[in-house]
Amino acid sequence: MPANNVVLITGASRGIGAATAIAAARAGFDVAVNYVRDADAAREVVHAVQETGRKAVALRADVGRPEDIARLFEQAEQALGPLTALVNNTGITGPIGPFSDTTDETIERVFRVNVLGAMQCTRAALDAFRRAGTPGVIVNVSSVAARTGSPGEYVHYAASKAALEAFTIGLGRELAPTGVRICALAPGSTLTEIHATAGEPGRPGRVAPRIPMQRLAEPEEIANAIVWLLTPAASYMTATVVHCAGGL
Repeated sequence: MPANNVVLITGASRGIGAATAIAAARAGFDVAVNYVRDADAAREVVHAVQETGRKAVALRADVGRPEDIARLFEQAEQALGPLTALVNNTGITGPIGPFSDTTDETIERVFRVNVLGAMQCTRAALDAFRRAGTPGVIVNVSSVAARTGSPGEYVHYAASKAALEAFTIGLGRELAPTGVRICALAPGSTLTEIHATAGEPGRPGRVAPRIPMQRLAEPEEIANAIVWLLTPAASYMTATVVHCAGGL
């Protein structure tokens, strides 16, 4: 891959995002590591990227705030040069529970981050690609929930990921003639902190028997699939949702 490949990964201080940052570095990318709160964790990811010989920078921004997004992209390009790729990884669920108990505030925040934030980051990335004169690539991290609907857990989150997949297909087809590629990667349940954040740290043990492979994914397994979509190995892939869900 060319030496000047630069990827911005949202929500990259932990879990799938952190694993993707490291995998992308190993594939030849310099990495902008976005985080919201945990600066120490982001710095650890930056260090891990640098150990591969690639450049990295940690950038604090909340993709649920449009004003943060503009600053995030500006700082990423100032630190690493023109962007050639974006991974819209940030995603939140809110508390686990039936939809009837889900508050308007939770639903609005989930859609603000998971859908509008990803759309606004995508628009910023497309502007960056145009300025650089390069056909970039975008990977949106969806979820198996977009197909299962997550009944009794977080229907609103599933709906947000279904919206993200529709956005991926529509915009991917719209931009295909330009050379810009846009794909989505839909992981199944993965061993990250998202389960504890949603209020059920024991969820991995509860859901594993439903998965044909009888286990949750490791973050690195999802990261490797995301990075494959970023590389020339996936050059004929666009407007596509790839499922990485252990058989679901």
